[in-house]
Amino acid sequence: MSRNLVIVESPAKAKTIKKYLGPEFEVLASYGHVRDLIEKEGAVDPAQDFAMKYQLIEKNRPRVDAIERALRKADTLYLATDPDREGEAISWHLAEILRERGALDGRDLRRVRFYEITRDAVRGAVEHYDALNDNLVNAQQARRALDYLVGFNLSPLLWRKIKPGLSAGRVQSVALRLICEREDEISRFLRQEYWTIEADAARNGARFPARLIEYRGERFEADVQKGRFSITGADAAHEAERTILAAAAGQLTVVAVERKPRRRNPPPPFTTSTLQQEAARKLGFTARRTMQAAQRLYEAGFITYMRTDSLSLSQDAVAGIRDTIRATWGERALSDGINVYRTRAKNAQEAHEAIRPTAAALTPQQAEQDIHEAEQRRLYALIWRRAVACQMAPAVFDTVAVDLQAGRAGQAPADRHLFRATGQTLLEPGFLAAYHEDHDEDETDVESEEEQRLPPLETGETVTLAALRPEQHFTQPPPRYTEASLVKSLESHGIGRPSTYASIIETLRYRKYVEMSGRAFVPTDIGKIVSGFLVRYFETWVDYGFTAVMEDVLDEISNGDKAWRPELARFWEPFSERVRHIAQTVTREEVALSREVGRDPVSGKPISVRMGQYGPFVQQGTRDDPDKPKFASLLPGQRMDEVTLEDALRLLSLPRELGHAEDGTLVSVGRGQYGPYVKYGGKFVSIRDDDPFTLTLPRALELVAAKQQADRERTFRDFPEAGVQVLKGRYGPYVTDRKRNAKVPKDRDPASLTLPECQALLAAAPERKGRFGRRRAPAAAPKPATPAATPRKAKAAAAPRKAKTSTAAKKKTTAPRKGRKSGD
Repeated sequence: MSRNLVIVESPAKAKTIKKYLGPEFEVLASYGHVRDLIEKEGAVDPAQDFAMKYQLIEKNRPRVDAIERALRKADTLYLATDPDREGEAISWHLAEILRERGALDGRDLRRVRFYEITRDAVRGAVEHYDALNDNLVNAQQARRALDYLVGFNLSPLLWRKIKPGLSAGRVQSVALRLICEREDEISRFLRQEYWTIEADAARNGARFPARLIEYRGERFEADVQKGRFSITGADAAHEAERTILAAAAGQLTVVAVERKPRRRNPPPPFTTSTLQQEAARKLGFTARRTMQAAQRLYEAGFITYMRTDSLSLSQDAVAGIRDTIRATWGERALSDGINVYRTRAKNAQEAHEAIRPTAAALTPQQAEQDIHEAEQRRLYALIWRRAVACQMAPAVFDTVAVDLQAGRAGQAPADRHLFRATGQTLLEPGFLAAYHEDHDEDETDVESEEEQRLPPLETGETVTLAALRPEQHFTQPPPRYTEASLVKSLESHGIGRPSTYASIIETLRYRKYVEMSGRAFVPTDIGKIVSGFLVRYFETWVDYGFTAVMEDVLDEISNGDKAWRPELARFWEPFSERVRHIAQTVTREEVALSREVGRDPVSGKPISVRMGQYGPFVQQGTRDDPDKPKFASLLPGQRMDEVTLEDALRLLSLPRELGHAEDGTLVSVGRGQYGPYVKYGGKFVSIRDDDPFTLTLPRALELVAAKQQADRERTFRDFPEAGVQVLKGRYGPYVTDRKRNAKVPKDRDPASLTLPECQALLAAAPERKGRFGRRRAPAAAPKPATPAATPRKAKAAAAPRKAKTSTAAKKKTTAPRKGRKSGD
């Protein structure tokens, strides 16, 4: 048995490291975190100096047991988890468990950190081991406690004030606020008309465009960013067109030519944030998909550690990159000296290098043989090209700007109309030979890489005015956030950590706070209400500046500059008091964002749209009326802020009586829990392709007849007096009494079964169970239309909770299984 035991997070990482360390080392995986806070009240106890109670994560118990058994046969334990706060916390928790079990007695505990999984890096880290970093552990505990206290106090408050199943998070709520505020900007935006005027000039048959920059001796403005426009209507635009055409008389005169080179420097290597942004733009990857692929590349030894704020590169890495550039593109493609990039992040996190390939000589084409997953190959190529480009020469463009005056030069200033034509040609591709950077649509200061050639022109010569084009434009609202732009905005505000952005974005989707329109985030009604509630009543804690300051505090804790418990107390005291106050004073009705859309033309009662416990709905009347208010849930895709009186009346028109069938049975149409339906006496028929609001009696009877025929075709025997049927099922014929189902034996004709035979089969069959193992209620006909929600009296306010969560609540609110890194 090996006398040295090494622990890492994943089996893939363990497999790679094992081959570098040899038979003297046993390498096992912890499979991520091994313990977490208990899931009940008191997990974080402010009254006991923020004591934190942990429990072993049950699914990882076999892993921990295996590690303990291996350690008892070893002399030395090497904890080689990732070199950041989360990795340090995993090592610390595992060490605490093993110490409690007595498995560390008489054995050495060593912490090793490496930022790339290569032979030299791993062996070097083992030789230069260290101790656990208490500051990093404290910073991670502080972050975990903060997230726990925020989530377990705000989330139940949202359940009581809005609807069950909602959640709030320290960083998640700020990200949602960004998305909702951008949507508000878009909804408030007023389009403004403006015009530009472009000329098509020609010289010796070569045509080129020029834009108007001066009209009647004054600067012609069409500046969307500053909102300055010289022409804002068609009449003025066509008047300018006539004026210029008259002055030009078919020609333009060159009055100035300016030529100068323009250099564009290469972008720095990737950090976690910029990798997520660029992978979203170029590859269409979500942040989570990017991080999962990067994790696998790191564990397999292809790239350095992928959670980093640093832009620096080691000397060996730079040397390898420059050798690769020299071999691939020649000496001319290298930068004159080593390009050094400085990290802008105030407290760049622990990892000491940017994301780069561990061996620059391994080109994407060569790596295809070893990287089997397509998305990993694409991401490796992106990382490799960006890292290589950062040490290449700038791209050099030859730019030319030509000013052309309408008509002949020398006109009076009040009669002068000036156009400008610009062109550029790429002289030296430099880093562009390896990499082209993409940008978001709201970035306006991006220099173009496109070539635009102009014919050779000299001052004083004339060219032909081939065409003049006034063009109408309208200002556009700011674009919605995409994953790339949201990550960029979060980072620019100093909110959260790039390593947590993927889980934050996934939570927003899972809670249905946002929907996707293409690649853009659109806040849902419930997302807007949650954000509005938090901004209105907890503005301090969802403020961009406050959240960024908390990140700085966590960084200071990780650097040993601050103690973590006093910082938690400074946060908790005002926050808990605010939770208590809001729980006691704010009613559900104040939060529901009720909006009156008009009055019912028949009864005169007010009609409103609001959010209820089961979703958005319209309501006719109020709870103070003698008659019970009427309700109707919104249709899928309908938004609360877009519902009009006409929409509401249409929704409230159901259920609607259509008439009677020939046998006198009443036929009606309505909407229920499972969609629209036709009611025929006591039976229900689902409507799939027809519009329930315009459905006629003849069509409804056709649907009823079709359902009756289908029922006859799937029914072999029917014993109504006993409530037993023999039916055709998806997996063959079966007997049912709505409580039990029993398969019909293969050697029996289902149409020949007798009632006693059916009852015997049912007696031997197990009782039907629900999804969670509970006894299933007897099947019933589809429910008729029920209110989407009815206002309930606000429950008695409760004091801030530390961590109490019922089993039912946990089932409702458990998010998708997260990756190894915890979210905010």
